[in-house]
Amino acid sequence: MKQRIDGIVPPYAPDTDRALHRWMPPGVALEPLMLFKVLQRHPELASRMRALGAGLLVHGLLDDADRELVIARVTARCGCAYEWGVHMATYAENAGLTPEQITLTATGAADDPAWSPRQTALLRAVDELHATSRLSDATWAGLRAHLGEVRALELLVLAGWYRTIAYVANGLAIEPEPWALAFPEA
Repeated sequence: MKQRIDGIVPPYAPDTDRALHRWMPPGVALEPLMLFKVLQRHPELASRMRALGAGLLVHGLLDDADRELVIARVTARCGCAYEWGVHMATYAENAGLTPEQITLTATGAADDPAWSPRQTALLRAVDELHATSRLSDATWAGLRAHLGEVRALELLVLAGWYRTIAYVANGLAIEPEPWALAFPEA
């Protein structure tokens, strides 16, 4: 399927170049992501989205391991190979996910022996949210036991945010970044 909205192309106006690079982590030499170049077609929307995205990714309370596990599972459950591949290529190793666990975020069950009890609680929460848009009392209790109330609240926002990103990337059929990790086959 062809990408439905083309991203902007260089040379960028100075304000557009600044906006695109604000999306990227500091010190990253990669060209801004296609997702960002597509969003920049609507600069006001892109600006509002960047504030929440950066807030969750850079300034959130969840540790890197928890955050990336949630992002991987949400994007995998949504079938969003684009965002899953970007995050797994850039953040998974630093977040401590093993190659086996990276694959299992897309193909495995929450109770797989590769997961710690904490990871299982996070995966169950994502799976349940994906399936029902709700959390059972038992899933909430497990999540809260591992994260506390404030971080559990942040997890809910993070999961919803990356579902939104999956909708955008999938809805527009955004082409994979050439360096992204390939989505595993089930």
